[in-house]
Amino acid sequence: MRVFTFTSRSRGMFTFSSATAAPRCFPALCRKPNPELKISSYIGLHRGSGSFDFGRSSPAAAFLKLNSGFAASRCVSSLSYSASGTLETDDAVVRVEEDDVSEASKSCIPVRAYFFATSVDLKGLVEHNKQNFIPPSSRMTNYVVLRFGDLKPDPNGLGYSLSGNDCCFVVVFQYGSIVLFNVRDHEIDGYLKIVERHASGLLPEMRKDEYEVREKPTLHTWMQGGLDYITLQYLNTDGIRTIGSVLGQSIALDYYVRQVDGIVAEFTDINRGMEKTGTFTMQRKKLFQLVGKANSNLADVILKLGLFERSDIAWKDAKYAQIWEYLRDEFELTQRFASLDFKLKFVEHNIRFLQEILQNRKSDFLEWLIIILIGAEILISVYDIAHRSVTAL
Repeated sequence: MRVFTFTSRSRGMFTFSSATAAPRCFPALCRKPNPELKISSYIGLHRGSGSFDFGRSSPAAAFLKLNSGFAASRCVSSLSYSASGTLETDDAVVRVEEDDVSEASKSCIPVRAYFFATSVDLKGLVEHNKQNFIPPSSRMTNYVVLRFGDLKPDPNGLGYSLSGNDCCFVVVFQYGSIVLFNVRDHEIDGYLKIVERHASGLLPEMRKDEYEVREKPTLHTWMQGGLDYITLQYLNTDGIRTIGSVLGQSIALDYYVRQVDGIVAEFTDINRGMEKTGTFTMQRKKLFQLVGKANSNLADVILKLGLFERSDIAWKDAKYAQIWEYLRDEFELTQRFASLDFKLKFVEHNIRFLQEILQNRKSDFLEWLIIILIGAEILISVYDIAHRSVTAL
């Protein structure tokens, strides 16, 4: 009986007899090792015999316990089968990594979205960055795309690949959002300053959001979603425009939601004060300011952000429509706008109620003023009559 012994340097060793394991393992052992198998352990193949002792804390041991023949075939670098029918090895040791971190990091494209101003002069921005400007591929005119650096050809034959490349893209929107693709951390401030020179209405606090795009040419579908990332076969300029449009709307919508939350908080404090005192002391001017702020926020969301306008690129190509719809659902743009609209209705209800109170106050004041004037007129008339009667005497 032949005995095959596999030794794990980190945990232990195991042995199985040729009568049961060899027929199952040998066809697989003759195949070329599969580099995609990922086991975090050192595994070696030796001649000899022994016993199989799995380490309790070894994930590799647990895997091998269930798939001994399959795993062994992937862990041998040099095998030969002698004429006498015995399996021989070169005592080679193969290390199989748990995850190919280097390959994964090369395929990742960091995406960062910022909202820092209420308006950007796109014409002036393009005028000062003509060499980096990419002409639009659709009729949308509320954003521009700038490219810094040169793209290297994709070895897979798909044109160009952004992952693992020094080239970066900057998508700037007229309503104040900027989305950076493949920009290193120490270069972010430099690109933001390029846009700030042409921005107006700078916000005291910049809003920020992060996302990730992964390129995988071997992906069996065009795109695949994940937790805080999306995987594409490749990322080109149209994909950058589509992803940037959704992220730009999302980060801007977050700002406007916080603005409305502040208005709601003010009315909440007023209502609590009325609950305790039975009255409120807000001036009409302050109320009108809140009305204007609420209406302007709603107008900006609908008109500037174009939240309900479908991307022209998504209209033309179903692949980008799939990305557009997935990201809108991922960032819950429709639900967040519905929440914003509900809050604005609450604000509208409170404004109408307080306006009625202020109007009643004004009506009461005018009524009392009329009463005072009528009383004064009566007193003057009585005084005039009394004065005339005394003069006649």
